[in-house]
Amino acid sequence: MSEAAQDQTLLVTRDDAIVTLVLNRPAKLNAFTLDMWRQLGEAFRALSADLSVRCIVVRGAGERAFSPGNDIGEFATTRANKPQAVAYGAVMHATAQAMLDCPHPVVAQIHGICVGGGLEVAAMADIRICGESSRFGAPIKNLGLVMAHAEMAPLIRLIGTSRTLELLFEGRIVGAAEAYAMGLVSRVVPDDKVADEALATAARIASGAPLVARWHKRFARQLAEGKPLAPADIDAAFDCFDTEDFRTGYRAFLAKETPAFSGR
Repeated sequence: MSEAAQDQTLLVTRDDAIVTLVLNRPAKLNAFTLDMWRQLGEAFRALSADLSVRCIVVRGAGERAFSPGNDIGEFATTRANKPQAVAYGAVMHATAQAMLDCPHPVVAQIHGICVGGGLEVAAMADIRICGESSRFGAPIKNLGLVMAHAEMAPLIRLIGTSRTLELLFEGRIVGAAEAYAMGLVSRVVPDDKVADEALATAARIASGAPLVARWHKRFARQLAEGKPLAPADIDAAFDCFDTEDFRTGYRAFLAKETPAFSGR
């Protein structure tokens, strides 16, 4: 890594249609600063507008931690009272909304510690892949802090109200096996295979029709909201039949060829 990259707290790299976002504070286990939250939101907003992107991977630098959450050392200057906390929360929650609004599939590549705000970020990904020694939790009761509505909602959607409150009430740190059992992670692999599996997952996603991936993500969110679908929502499930990707896909299948989707 170059000296310039070492000074950046969020790295953005790209390999064809796959973009990787790296939380880059390895000396602090990738703990979030206020500026990191702001940068992450800006990155997601920019990537959401780029329809050439097919998958986003989010990870922490190194293999010791995804992120332990917010840097408590920053609290005295950025979250020392309610007005400061409100301003800090506005940045965090805008980033959370940018992640949730992102139309592209998002994969969380989790090494080691994933707690607090790190867990919140992971919960907003569509797929979470971790190592066997990864640990998860939200022991913020020990700091006298609450998890705000916008931060709690993705966890509740992911593992339900009871499991979320279990983590918050008890403050336990759970291992990868228990996290998988409660639905907190999608897949557990050996620690030295996490990066390979995350990138292979991103490659499988990127090889598919990007319009379909974006539609599936939107449909899943609509269904999770539990609201009645409007006629236009139901009709949208048939828009794929008028796409070039559909024609490419079924023709490639019949010809026993690998489809090359254009996203049109």
